Amino acid sequence: MAVPAHRLPPWRTVYGYFAAWRDDGTLARLHDRLRDQARAAAGRDPQPTAAVIDSQSVKAADTVPKASQGWDNAKKVNGRKRHIAVDTAGLVLAVVITAASVQDRGGARPLLWNLTRSCTRIRLAWADAGYTGKLTTWSSSLKITLEIVRKRDPHTFEVLPRRWVVERTLAWIASCRRCARDYERLPESHEAMVLPGVYRLLKMAKSTRSTKTRAPGRADQQDGADARRRAEKGQEEQVSQAGDHPPVAFIGEQPHVHAEPALFQRAGDAVNPAWQPAQHGKQRQKLVSGRLLHSGRR
Repeated sequence: MAVPAHRLPPWRTVYGYFAAWRDDGTLARLHDRLRDQARAAAGRDPQPTAAVIDSQSVKAADTVPKASQGWDNAKKVNGRKRHIAVDTAGLVLAVVITAASVQDRGGARPLLWNLTRSCTRIRLAWADAGYTGKLTTWSSSLKITLEIVRKRDPHTFEVLPRRWVVERTLAWIASCRRCARDYERLPESHEAMVLPGVYRLLKMAKSTRSTKTRAPGRADQQDGADARRRAEKGQEEQVSQAGDHPPVAFIGEQPHVHAEPALFQRAGDAVNPAWQPAQHGKQRQKLVSGRLLHSGRR
């Protein structure tokens, strides 16, 4: 739910807290703690051992300095590029922001370096063909095996194993309004904005591990019909035990029946807890065979 503008604190106060939490690493620690909880809820080890890396170019707004943005000739985008590393479930492990003119191999080096510092057990990383070259040899010095996942046909679309996970995460990040375009003057601010953008992914990851629902089948329909028949039979037994004439107390001119409304409703009808006799027009109410019937003008 959106907060009204008049209830928001001054923007300088909000940005002051954001800048302080960005600089002292509070936002990063909060994200890491939520990611560990999401992995534990999924039955995984909180510390991952494999990662998938990729990059995404994003357009820059007028507030972004020219010195920190560049032109991505492959994607035809003028702005910045975010390099991310995710685990096999798509949860973000590390983020690095560079100019869009930086090659994927150039941005992967600080990304893998930060990855080894935050996740010390990473030993395998998957990447696309844009990361081939000397990066494979350099990553071995970090005790990380870089495995390139190639397409069988470079001119057709293909869902690659392991690669689709990071592509999905990049699409989710781009769907956030603040991350759809880079508005930040500092690359560190955009990096910090990506982390709150993936908080909802952590919530989704934890919620999808709950009990899965399935469409009602023929067996479910049969069980529902049996339950309705049992409920109807139980209501008839309650009516027979209550008698044909439950006690009635007259309050003014309208009778008030001291009995549960479920005794006088048909099977399958919804129970109204605030049931009261009808007040519209002149009506005469009477009990016939345990059912409440209405007659007269309306």
